[in-house]
Amino acid sequence: MNPPMILAGIIIAAVIWYCLLAGADFGAGFWDLFCSGPRADKQRELIASAIEPVWETNHVWLILVVVLLFVGFPSAFSTICIGLAVPLFLILLGIILRGSSYVFRAYFTGNIQTQLYWGKLFSIASCATPLFLGIVIGAISSDTLVLTDGVPNRGWLSTWFHPFPVLVGALSLSLFAYLSACYLTLEAEEPQLQEDFRRRALFAGFVSLLAAFATYAAAGVFAQEILNGLSRAPDVWLVELFAAIASLVAFQGLWVRSYRRARIAAAAQVGLIVLGWGVAQFPYLVRPRLTIAMAAAPVNVLVDVEIACAIGGIVLFPSLYLLFSIFKAHRRSVVSKDAVA
Repeated sequence: MNPPMILAGIIIAAVIWYCLLAGADFGAGFWDLFCSGPRADKQRELIASAIEPVWETNHVWLILVVVLLFVGFPSAFSTICIGLAVPLFLILLGIILRGSSYVFRAYFTGNIQTQLYWGKLFSIASCATPLFLGIVIGAISSDTLVLTDGVPNRGWLSTWFHPFPVLVGALSLSLFAYLSACYLTLEAEEPQLQEDFRRRALFAGFVSLLAAFATYAAAGVFAQEILNGLSRAPDVWLVELFAAIASLVAFQGLWVRSYRRARIAAAAQVGLIVLGWGVAQFPYLVRPRLTIAMAAAPVNVLVDVEIACAIGGIVLFPSLYLLFSIFKAHRRSVVSKDAVA
């Protein structure tokens, strides 16, 4: 395997990690908007306690993707940033508003209405950000992102605001909500709270299936090449098969209330869906013109970047494991003390 392919593999791996970790946090913000019933306050407390220790840490994967694209595939980076400037700006705005509003809600001690306002802003930003993330993925997978002299051929809006990218955005939001609800069933200590998020997980999982079928149908009209990649490549068939199996296992686990199995299977399902997209997109970074080979930086730059990634991974993965272990253990001890009290 040559250096451009290795770096492209590292990027898709970082995207998968971002979806599994930050995606679940975005999904938690989505459910925060719809907390209801007699346990609404407890639902919000569970969401806050589950994401609070580590939620900003998960953006390290998005930063890694941006840096690797900028250094390793500069022409693809510039095409995406110019042609998709609007949705990218909205993604950044959503991440900033989500972080700031969450902090203001958590530590504001004045008027309760102001605190509720920040909570609503946190939830709305958590819903909008994955929607536009999916739109960006859909746009680079269709054939509309073509620049001539630094200007999109179809205008600044038509590169991304059409049915296929919008449906991919809806699919990403539904998958993140589904993943988050599966995670929260295991985070909850009370059976009633587990039941609340179990129902939400089943509902979001069903919606994500509908969104997936709608996206597949829209690809036949608006993104024929990515549809060909999804339907004709044997490697993609294998990934799709494993994703379908993981989906069935996750739904079965939710149905029989085996929450740990459901959580693992849901994470595998989402990860395989992202991997399947990456394989179907091959050999393109941005359709219909920029392939991995065409957009790659000089080989010596790629090799240096990959060495830096290897060294960074030696530091990063143990650090993340330690971070999650400490804060999750701390949360469990707090919950246990509250239960005893």
